[in-house]
Amino acid sequence: MSNTINMSLDDVHQLALNALTSQGFSTAQADAIATTVTAAERDECHSHGLFRIAFYVKSAANPTTDPTATPEVKLTESSVVHVNAREGFCPLALQMGLDPLRDKAMKHGIAALAIHNVYNIAALWPEVEALADQGLVAFAFTGSNAYVAPHGGTKPLFGTNPMAFSWPRANQPPLVFDQASSVSARGEIQLHAIDGKPIPAGWAIDKRGQSTTSADDALAGAQLPFGAHKGSSIALMVELLAGALIGDLFSYESTQRDTLKTGGPCGGEFLIAINPMHTLADGNVEAAQARAEHLFENILSQEGTRLPSARRFEARKRSLANGVNIPEKLHAQVLDYT
Repeated sequence: MSNTINMSLDDVHQLALNALTSQGFSTAQADAIATTVTAAERDECHSHGLFRIAFYVKSAANPTTDPTATPEVKLTESSVVHVNAREGFCPLALQMGLDPLRDKAMKHGIAALAIHNVYNIAALWPEVEALADQGLVAFAFTGSNAYVAPHGGTKPLFGTNPMAFSWPRANQPPLVFDQASSVSARGEIQLHAIDGKPIPAGWAIDKRGQSTTSADDALAGAQLPFGAHKGSSIALMVELLAGALIGDLFSYESTQRDTLKTGGPCGGEFLIAINPMHTLADGNVEAAQARAEHLFENILSQEGTRLPSARRFEARKRSLANGVNIPEKLHAQVLDYT
């Protein structure tokens, strides 16, 4: 490809690490972020890959952000783990909270992880996939800045409010989905704007509340929830789970806090992990997985269907074998931070 640079995954990680540490991030924060960014490039989730480095750097300029923060883990006898990210970024907080969450779920059958005071710019699938790799069913929820109008409205109020789910499978990667409650992720519109391409109709409205296919007008206006009132209800649910339930900010409050308009959302992330050994009356996890596989087979028996995350795992195989192709312009942009 004439306008791309082929890189190994190790080189992608090192480029991201160098860029972030050069911009004042602690080694621990930078390494955790670089690991997340590299995983996104590996799975061809480009809107959460090296493209995100600029957003981390911009967010770190916010006076309330601490790119050197060391998260604090709080454990009690309950089945809830708390991590205070201390205005740092989510990847490091997750690294510190996932093992205690797993241990609680293994013991109690169901457990939750509440991450507080965190800047979350990453995708949610890495954490739920990691839990599924250890035999747990998992959910994750987080808000963002206010970008999405509630159904029937014209002004941003909700975040894109993604949610992720994972189901462990025997001898193969887990089933995972990670999706915004808006029609599209914010990053997808930003990529369209950078490329000068129109967005599909129905993704967003402009400042006047009119439907638009201009990515720039969409970014200045409001995104729309998927499925009209249904997506709007899910966005509301995520606001409550990742905001009110754990004592963190709603998306519109995060926007108010973003005084430099960096786009970096500060608030919370809420995860739930379930141990099937406890939910099954007979504890027969293998039988439950076999039943799930029968469901998957019935889905795939219909032409044109696929399971969530199938494309990501195929991309992962390619990337592990051949490296990844990074646009020259993006590579240069990240290199400029070093």
